[in-house]
Amino acid sequence: MLARLILCAALLCLTGTAGAHGDCGHLRSAFYEYGALYYKAADGSWTGIDKEVVDEVARRMGCTIEPTTDSRVRIWAGMNGGNIDMSVSTVSTPEREKFGRVIPYLSERNYVLLHQNVPAEVRSIDDFTADHGLRIGVIKSFRHGKFYDAWLTQLRAQGRVYEAADYPALLRLFKVGRVQAMMSISSGWYQLKQEKPPTPLRVMDWAPPKDSVIGGLILSRQHVDEATAERFSQTIRAMREDGTLKRIFERHLNAELAARLLNY
Repeated sequence: MLARLILCAALLCLTGTAGAHGDCGHLRSAFYEYGALYYKAADGSWTGIDKEVVDEVARRMGCTIEPTTDSRVRIWAGMNGGNIDMSVSTVSTPEREKFGRVIPYLSERNYVLLHQNVPAEVRSIDDFTADHGLRIGVIKSFRHGKFYDAWLTQLRAQGRVYEAADYPALLRLFKVGRVQAMMSISSGWYQLKQEKPPTPLRVMDWAPPKDSVIGGLILSRQHVDEATAERFSQTIRAMREDGTLKRIFERHLNAELAARLLNY
């Protein structure tokens, strides 16, 4: 009888320990609306690549992840101020690495979308730069890779860059012709082309072949310890290896673009 009680106590201890290390508690995750990454479905619910990735990570790790939706600028302020524990589709920079650890899960490429009113003669980045009547829109605080960031710095000095607060605001400016071009990754312009009717535009790929950007979860260094961050990394790695990431990407993009997102 004593032996049986000791065995039961040992099993309870083991179970309690597994529970303590088997979940990641309650985390606050901030999402931002952007193309196929995060958008509203027909029924009004939020969906997209970022949401599915976070939901699957939470399921596998036993986390409770509370979602909020905000602009990228306010998300960075929340991460810096300790009010947000994690966010999504983040490009690592030295400044961001100071307050968060980035766990990659997709590789994206930036494109320049040209409005239908842009003259057909504008075919290259030099053509666009030479026409001082053309302006481009970006989302405030976004990074677009070394090539495009250097180009945008040049255009900013000429007063030709408009910074929108978020993706919906940028789309409105583009659709009414307030800006003649906008920066977009493939998961942004792909969704535009799926609209009925689709937004008339030209997708220009002007960056060097290897000028891609890596996006990932960013985990607050203040609220998520290194051991938990490593578990996030292992979970994302397992999702890539077992094909889960690919299936998530393919639910929101075509097969060709989905495959490209795995090139990181």
